[in-house]
Amino acid sequence: MPPVFRFAPSPNGYLHLGHAYSALLNFDLARRKGGRFLLRIEDIDATRCRPEFEAAIYQDLAWLGISWETPVRRQSEYFANYRDALEKLAGLGLIYPSFESRAEIARLVAQRETEAPWPRDPDGAALYPGAAKLLSPDQREELIGQGAPYALRLDMAAALARAGELGWKEHGEGPDGETGSVTGRPEAWGDVILARKETPTSYHLSVVIDDALQGVTDVVRGQDLFWSTSVHLLLQHLLGIPQPAYRHHRLVADSSGQKLSKSTDATGLRELRRQGATPADIRRLVDLPERLP
Repeated sequence: MPPVFRFAPSPNGYLHLGHAYSALLNFDLARRKGGRFLLRIEDIDATRCRPEFEAAIYQDLAWLGISWETPVRRQSEYFANYRDALEKLAGLGLIYPSFESRAEIARLVAQRETEAPWPRDPDGAALYPGAAKLLSPDQREELIGQGAPYALRLDMAAALARAGELGWKEHGEGPDGETGSVTGRPEAWGDVILARKETPTSYHLSVVIDDALQGVTDVVRGQDLFWSTSVHLLLQHLLGIPQPAYRHHRLVADSSGQKLSKSTDATGLRELRRQGATPADIRRLVDLPERLP
């Protein structure tokens, strides 16, 4: 079977040079290995994703000379797949609802940090400090019945007890030079959110489900997602779905050395194109060779 690569942007802004590098790298690898290249639209965040940004993604990628298989998978059309996965995890007793707002969680963290530094995940966010796991089933049902907002969290301790030690073969390089055999550290993320009342999935859940359903064999993405792989391995194990090969690539930085943002107009593909840049110029800017014949 030929390898399957994918590029999966969110339509919450215009693409920049960092996106171009990742999309071109995946497209080039697919062609070099005689594989397939898929485009996926990760539009689960209805408050930030907009149709004009999705249309711009298609325009920018086509301008770069990238082609993809159709139809394009749009996550918002497949919420049922994610609900099925949540039900399986719930059946294993591995998820629970938490009811604190973001502001309440921030207050809890601040209280705990008056005594000692509170642990944070690899992205710098504080681990969940609440005690929702201690609520009884009746208490949870009562709060949900009252219409209280909630997030569905993975019981990390219970999940790790079921899964044991996890690891992956890294074909690229992590942010601190990690390569080769890497030991997963899902516990570093605490009880991660897998869904919310208003959105039946999260990035962590949807990405592993989508990759499995689309038959993705090779995940090539930025180093900023390196340690997220630990959570993805755990979910793949719990749900009994295949583990693709992982390769994390360097990030394209701006002139100050910071990771690019969709709000950085100077590196936006649309702005560069307006200034007269060509697809060949973009390849040179991200240090990729000319397109394969």
